[in-house]
Amino acid sequence: MSNQKKQSFLGGAAILAAAVVVVKFIGFFYKVPLNNILGGPGKTYFDTAYKIYNFLLTFSTAGLPLAISKLTSQAHAQGRENEKRKIFRTAIVLFFVLGTVGALFMFFQAEGLAGFLENSLAAQPIRALAPAVFCVCLLACMRGYTQGQGNMTPTAVSQVLEALLKLAIGLPLAWYVLRIGMSLEMGAAAAILGVTAGTAVSMLFLVGYLAKHRNRTQSLDVPSGSSHLIRQILAIGIPITLSNSAMSILNIIDTKIVMGQLQNALLLSEESAAALNGQYSMAMDMPNMVASFVYPVTMSLIPFAAAALARQDHAGADRIISSAFRIIAILALPAGIGLSVLSTPIMVLVLPAQREDALAAGPHLQVLGIALIFICLMILTNAILQTYGKEKLPIFTVIVGGIVKIIMNYFLVGNPDINIHGAPISTLCCYLVIVVLNLFFVWKYSPQKPRYLEVFAKPVAASLLMGGAAWAVYGLASRVLDGAFLALAQQMFADPDKIQLWSVYLANAACVLLGILAGVIVYGVLVIALRILRAEDVRSIPRGEKLIKLLHLK
Repeated sequence: MSNQKKQSFLGGAAILAAAVVVVKFIGFFYKVPLNNILGGPGKTYFDTAYKIYNFLLTFSTAGLPLAISKLTSQAHAQGRENEKRKIFRTAIVLFFVLGTVGALFMFFQAEGLAGFLENSLAAQPIRALAPAVFCVCLLACMRGYTQGQGNMTPTAVSQVLEALLKLAIGLPLAWYVLRIGMSLEMGAAAAILGVTAGTAVSMLFLVGYLAKHRNRTQSLDVPSGSSHLIRQILAIGIPITLSNSAMSILNIIDTKIVMGQLQNALLLSEESAAALNGQYSMAMDMPNMVASFVYPVTMSLIPFAAAALARQDHAGADRIISSAFRIIAILALPAGIGLSVLSTPIMVLVLPAQREDALAAGPHLQVLGIALIFICLMILTNAILQTYGKEKLPIFTVIVGGIVKIIMNYFLVGNPDINIHGAPISTLCCYLVIVVLNLFFVWKYSPQKPRYLEVFAKPVAASLLMGGAAWAVYGLASRVLDGAFLALAQQMFADPDKIQLWSVYLANAACVLLGILAGVIVYGVLVIALRILRAEDVRSIPRGEKLIKLLHLK
């Protein structure tokens, strides 16, 4: 990797963003059919396993890979090749131990973990995910090492491989298991086996990549001792890990409270509670898919901003952070408002085999669409604070927001008049509190005070106009196209039930796509007309100069 050019911040973000686009495209064809296969209860079993997995994964890998990335980036910028190698050798042993402990704990304590979350039928899915903890720990170490050298390509390729295996193995296996008459929890476990297989193949790819591209360049620098490096990794990584683990822990407690209140306060059975919680989880999938596009920006932000700070280039670090703010504002605001205004039609579109669940999930998505905006801003502002060496502050803000979420869920979900609808409301309030606190601390500790009004005013205005256009076009199209698709369905089917089902679904699908297309066109025009996007935001991405000329950016 010594002969490889160091990618720029936005160039690295563009590579990871392109990988995320592919991964999420693949993920769409995994999760949407899976939701249709499993339904509400099966979705809850799947998500319960994932929350346990995410906690162990976050605890093992959330901050430590970023620490490796940061330390490697600093050594790379200073030309200390021996230091880079020692960092990796030390880190891989640490991650091997963490992965082994996490995988064994998840496998042998599956029943206890499922029982703790008031969802005993999730034990098999939890067990099926256990080996993935070990694989992803090693993956995280190797990804942090390559990203720290400014090389985002191995991470991008490994992410795509992981997603492809998940789709190719997990989805057919879940369908087959249910087809032969096995239970929903076994179907969820079968789907999760695809995730485990994907992480294993992705890990093997990175092992091969690092072996093939091993840097044998001679260097005269004397590397630090292993104990010193471990202390450095832990000093940087533990605060970040605690910050992210705090949210994972709070999410686990939150799930326990939601399932517990549905069963204890509202006297629902475990299966009925699982069905309601599954509908909320289905709605939450949409914001989660969109929010994942923020991570490429933050993964590229930390090593490149850290490298700039290591060179005492504070102006360069500020430019990177300011550009990241603008990009997230441009992407998150229209995505959140778009999901909110077309919430129920979108859920009906993606859940054709679970129409009842789709109609129930629509109101959840209406609230969660707005929450998406704050989720994206939380991810970005956490990364900014970590870049400036304020790793402990996100721990505080996440805990405060999580406590708000837990308290609100306890009272709202336990209220028969509000029921499961309290879950998305508490989620929105949680991330709103976190972002308000984070924005204050970013403003306080940034050398050049960010101008939030300047960053957000135009994207907010453009997004509101876009949302209005999407909603209006959807409403107009639904009045015009309902009759046309009824006639089409009558030509295709003889069964009256199929005619009704397909005419409604196809009309809704066409109207949603027209609404989205109208929103994209209106927003694209407004971004250019209001000069929301700047030349410096796209200059470093592939063919950025041509795009600047095409869009007349300044």
